[in-house]
Amino acid sequence: MSIPNLFAFMRERHAIWERKMAGQPKPWTQDPILQSYRFCNVYRELDTVTIWINNNWRTPHYEDPDVWFAMAVARLVNWPGSMQLLGYPVPWNPSHFVRTLEDLRGSKVFTGAYMIPGGPAKMSKPFYLATGVLDPMWEARDRIRPCPGEPLADFHRRLTWFKGMGNFLAGQVVCDTKYTKAMEKAADWWTWACSGPGSKRGLNRALGRPVDAPWVEREWFRNFGLVKTIVDQLAFDAGMSPVHAQDLQNCLCEYDKYERVRLGEGKPRSKYAGV
Repeated sequence: MSIPNLFAFMRERHAIWERKMAGQPKPWTQDPILQSYRFCNVYRELDTVTIWINNNWRTPHYEDPDVWFAMAVARLVNWPGSMQLLGYPVPWNPSHFVRTLEDLRGSKVFTGAYMIPGGPAKMSKPFYLATGVLDPMWEARDRIRPCPGEPLADFHRRLTWFKGMGNFLAGQVVCDTKYTKAMEKAADWWTWACSGPGSKRGLNRALGRPVDAPWVEREWFRNFGLVKTIVDQLAFDAGMSPVHAQDLQNCLCEYDKYERVRLGEGKPRSKYAGV
């Protein structure tokens, strides 16, 4: 098993953030891989785009029963400059969404962090997202809207009914929405996560399995829970804040990226200018 290696990666990645926030000079780590490539924070809430979403859309509209829809828009766009121009997207105005984003052609409109669905050839991405993904969700909002206290897993399941909301992307929407009034008391707030391709590979690495060994989702989740129990204790012993399941899922994905570089299997797309 490589769970201690997984946690060592998590601990050093968070230490980089702590050193940076403390105003220490570079380098913030002696790890050559962490110095050279971008890796998300251990705690998703510390990432730049999540901070923007929280400060501008989520916290100001914490009690809005349809803040979940804004979180869907946020993760489909996932670029603060574009979201700033859009403004809070509830109530939904598809014409404003399309016009605003199409006017940004030639500038950065979307992030490359997630695999965002694209539409048919010759159809602009903003138009496709508005008409093919977001319009149907808004029309069905009474059926999708999370109920106070319901499990995250149930809300996630409803999101995946809709085109464009794959398992992983729907999980990102859940992770944002769980910090709002509707979901903050969910019984599985700390324990639920869904897999993604990177976290499947990362869990394989942590358990010493072949990196591309397949998973059935329920078996991934069961083994993920066992790893989380060990990581929880390691984090406690190290004096780190608790890591909820969706943070750990993200860390497994980042750990897979780290191991690919370490083992000479490939390199992440994003490089740092040194940390």
